[in-house]
Formats: sequence, C-alpha cells, structure tokens
Amino acid sequence: MRQRIVTALTCLGLLTATPGFAEGEQAGDFDYYVLSLSWSPTWCALEGDARNSPQCDGDFGWVLHGLWPQYERGWPSYCHTSAQDPSKRETAAMEDIMGTSGAAWYQWKKHGRCSGLTAQDFLSLSREAYDKFTRPEVFRKLKNDVKLPASVVEEAFLRDNPGLEANEITVTCKNYRIQEVRICLTRDLEPRKCGADTIRDCTLDDALLEAID
Repeated sequence: MRQRIVTALTCLGLLTATPGFAEGEQAGDFDYYVLSLSWSPTWCALEGDARNSPQCDGDFGWVLHGLWPQYERGWPSYCHTSAQDPSKRETAAMEDIMGTSGAAWYQWKKHGRCSGLTAQDFLSLSREAYDKFTRPEVFRKLKNDVKLPASVVEEAFLRDNPGLEANEITVTCKNYRIQEVRICLTRDLEPRKCGADTIRDCTLDDALLEAID
C-alpha cells in the first residue's frame, strides 16, 4: 500500500527529490553561478577556530567561499569531469582570497568540477568574480562587534555596487550571526535574478557581526 501511495504522489509531481542532494551530475550542465562571500570572523567562531585553521590567524573579512554552479532549483555537486585536479601551487595561489589552499581544493572538488572548465580556468573565473564586486570598506573598519539588521549588510553592498539589484543578492545568517553574502551571476559573471531557493534573505534585526581582530 505504501509503495502505491509513493508511486501515485510521484506521478502527480508531489513527491520530488530535495534539490541539491544529488551528486555526480554531468559537468557543465547548470543555469547560473552563485558567488558566495563568507564573513571570516563568523566562520572562525563557528568552525575555523576549532579546526585551528590558519585563516583565523589572519585579518580576513569577506573571503571567497566559492563560485557555485546552480540550477534554477537546486544545484549539482561532485560532477563527473575529465578535467585534471588543480596543483598544490594553483590552490595555494587562492589563499589570499579564500583563506587557505584547502578551501580552494574543496571548492574545486565539490563545485568547480561541475563548471565544465579546467581547474585553472575555474579558479581564474572565481577570482574574477570575487574582484568584480566591491566589498564595503565600512565592515573592515569596525572596531567592535555590532548587532545589526541583516538588511543593512545587503544595503551596503547595493550602495557600493551600482547596477546590482536586490533580487540578485541575498544575505544569510547562522547561529544569529551574519554568515554570507551571495550574489547570483550569469556564466559571463553579470548579475542576474536569483532562483527562488537561493534568494532567502536573513530577516534578523539583531544579527551579530564580529569585528576583524
């Protein structure tokens, strides 16, 4: 009986796989990119310090979390590709914007392989996307931790990046902290409207934004 119910729901389109959890898709098959920028003090407080990550010994602010191939709904990961993995030299060259070479390697393995690009081209494109947007200097100048509406972070990015629109950027929170800024881009790295499962703004009015040590 249960199998008959599952079959019926599937046929009606009411039972679908959770987007983003399939793995091993074909490289190059995606709709747009998400540029993800992490606030380093948040990552260090929640994960990095416990790992003794060298990223947390620096004065990083907005670091490149990744450039993620995305579907209109969901995302591919760990794709099949014939592209060779990046060398240690190539991943080490990303430390200045990603915090560690290990972060660059992991992002290639999970997301970069889905781009359909070579490792060198994907890392270069990731840097180009990171450099394309101004990261508001006001956040680096904080002398003390502050609590603020997450919308203030989005407004600062919109102010400092003319042409970027509200439906092309989202701010996420984790554990009541500002976590990431995510910007949706075409394959040519032009801002575009985010998919419905990406544009989920943090609605906190008192999210913690830790100052850079």
